[in-house]
Amino acid sequence: MNEFKAAWWLPGPHLPTLWAALARPRSSLRTRRERLELTDGDFIDLHWTGSSGGPIVLVLHGLEGSPRSRYVGAILERIEQRGWGGLLMLFRGCSGEPNRLNRSYHSGDTGDLEFLLSTLVKRYPKRPIMAIGYSLGGNVLLKYLGQSATNSKLTAAAAVSVPFDLAAAADRLNRGLSKLYQRYLVRSLKDKIRVKFSIRSAPIPLDKLARWNDFRSFDNNVTAPLHGFTDVNEYYTHSSCRQYLGSITTPTLIIHSNDDPFLSIDAIPKNNELSISTQMILTEHGGHVGFVYGRNPFKPQYWIDDCVIEWLENRYDCL
Repeated sequence: MNEFKAAWWLPGPHLPTLWAALARPRSSLRTRRERLELTDGDFIDLHWTGSSGGPIVLVLHGLEGSPRSRYVGAILERIEQRGWGGLLMLFRGCSGEPNRLNRSYHSGDTGDLEFLLSTLVKRYPKRPIMAIGYSLGGNVLLKYLGQSATNSKLTAAAAVSVPFDLAAAADRLNRGLSKLYQRYLVRSLKDKIRVKFSIRSAPIPLDKLARWNDFRSFDNNVTAPLHGFTDVNEYYTHSSCRQYLGSITTPTLIIHSNDDPFLSIDAIPKNNELSISTQMILTEHGGHVGFVYGRNPFKPQYWIDDCVIEWLENRYDCL
């Protein structure tokens, strides 16, 4: 894999983060939609693309991601171009329609991922399954890999810009310019809660929702009670993937930047926390799911796409 050299015209952590999220062209890729019914009476929506043969590459999006997220469309295009099958799993409530249950999705919920993978293994027993997780989706993926250890249903995985320690991520997003990301994401989460409970009674006091404007207060009063945690501290402690990294046996690539505005540098795992199956590429610059490179601002390139595809390709070739 080529060494990452940040674009000179996007200095600092915020410009590459915002460029990749707002200025990168959206994909026009067409997908096939499937609704997967879950055992608890809820559902998740899937978007398929690419080949009906060869490996399946599962994509897990970040917080409040969707098929319109630019990094999602870009990686699905690369998967299709490679001749593989691409599959986007949308977390509960992220497909434009409220999910049925009072609960939603959260950073440590590996149950739906496990159910989907079990379903895929039964449907396609001869197709290898690989996965790519971004941000929150990366945390879910790494936690699943550590929990499942030798029973993972994946042949290879990659995780990008992961909030390894959720408490540290919440604190980082409540400082400086990173508050802008927090404001946008928490507002989106609150809007979903209002829509969900506009047609049924809410198990939380919606009249106080306007007060919960940072991740800690929102997670303490909304995420934790809706998902069976006693408080935000229990939620963050049980859901952070950092504690599971040493148990991963699936070949896994982690890509992270020291200047990621979603996580402080001291919360990035050290090499001795990683299993021998895991490789971490830690760059000095790149922002959060940014990693824009190239000399010409009119022809930007996105290093993480090249990097994860090459990693998965090498793992697949070794099968």
